[in-house]
Amino acid sequence: MGVEAVMALLEGTPDTPACVVSLSGNQAVYLPLMECVQVTKDVTRAMDDKKFDEAMKLRGQSFMNNWEVYKLVAHSGSHTVAVMNVGAPAAGMNAAVRSTVRIGLIQGNQVLVVHDGFEGLAKRQIEEAGWSYVGGWTGQGVSKLGTKRTLPKKSFEQISANITKFNIQGLVITGGFKAYIGGLELMEGRKQFDELCIPFVVIPATVSNNIPGSDFSIGADTAVNTICTTCYRIKQPAAGTKHRVFIIETMGGYCGYLATMAGLAAGADAAYIFEEPFTIRDLQVEHLVQKMKTTVKRGLVLRNEKCNENYTTDFIFNLYSEEGKGIFDSRKNVLGHMQQGGSPTPFDRNFATKMGAKAMNWMSGKIKESYRNGRIFANTPDSGCVLGMRKRALVFQPVAELKDQTDFEHRIPKEQWWLKLRPILKILAKYEIDLDTSDHAHLEHISRKRCGEAGV
Repeated sequence: MGVEAVMALLEGTPDTPACVVSLSGNQAVYLPLMECVQVTKDVTRAMDDKKFDEAMKLRGQSFMNNWEVYKLVAHSGSHTVAVMNVGAPAAGMNAAVRSTVRIGLIQGNQVLVVHDGFEGLAKRQIEEAGWSYVGGWTGQGVSKLGTKRTLPKKSFEQISANITKFNIQGLVITGGFKAYIGGLELMEGRKQFDELCIPFVVIPATVSNNIPGSDFSIGADTAVNTICTTCYRIKQPAAGTKHRVFIIETMGGYCGYLATMAGLAAGADAAYIFEEPFTIRDLQVEHLVQKMKTTVKRGLVLRNEKCNENYTTDFIFNLYSEEGKGIFDSRKNVLGHMQQGGSPTPFDRNFATKMGAKAMNWMSGKIKESYRNGRIFANTPDSGCVLGMRKRALVFQPVAELKDQTDFEHRIPKEQWWLKLRPILKILAKYEIDLDTSDHAHLEHISRKRCGEAGV
């Protein structure tokens, strides 16, 4: 938002109205200041007049959605829906399961929980969940249901038998890239097993934030927070020690989201990622040497774990140690699985709760649509979806349609929105670089329909 505010000033004219920079989803927008003030007055006036519904509408659609989800989760034609976690653990998974289970129960459904992902579904590790089963799960870290990376293809026969045995009519899968691949395999398996012709939805939950069809994944915010906190803790003991460079390795597989966003937040000198190929000349030893001659005597470099198979964390550490002799010394830290654990941040708790509620509401509708001749039969592409955040909206996208947007070899989407933020990282580290301003925020006017989307 700071960058967009500067761009608004640089492009402004004497006739440009005063504006507020706001976020709508992950998109920056400009809103006229006086329109914002008027909406704020309208909200206050409605509250003073006790016109609750009008005040709620003025707060905006996003606020109303949060309010509706809160009311549903806070209170206590039946279908049977199974809920599971797949892949590596991510903070916020439990909040998503809690929301999914309770919304399902409110709607009169029977909700089953599956332990240990697809492997548990094949081995009948299934039990019914009541209201109190998921009590207190919102702030719990990792996955209380257990989660494994096992894919369903090798166990289609057992999975199909258990779907019939437990009369499972829909499947809510929370997880990372393995959950997405599992969804694709379920779609493929429908050709052989009619039992797999049930609706399913994948809720993205992974620290890597590498799921096609979603700008954000549950758990990524917690991981970025953990990395930033760790960066500050690592630098703090060296506050009295000058001329030191810290090299920190983050998780994420081939996806550089964590390294980039943590680099922006922690004020890193560089963040090396797979998506932006680099050479030995890009390792910026000279930049750090020049920095040590200024009043700032410390450096921070982040490296995504799979950014380059040859330029490893050890290689960069050895390079800096050799080239920095007599100028600065180096320290390296591999953060590892601490990025997956811990209590989820408020953002991840809220995001997961909304995703779980929206997924179960979609599931109930899709099951009713798929009811034919006394049974559930869903074999259309839109009956197997990923629920993802796309800019300003949560949308359901058929997994089959996302295949063309996926780099399966490196397990990342072919296009990633956050790559456009990387020039900001270099500008703030005082590199000589031009900022591409071809894609930035534009002035939008507030209307009763638009004000909620902009979060005013």
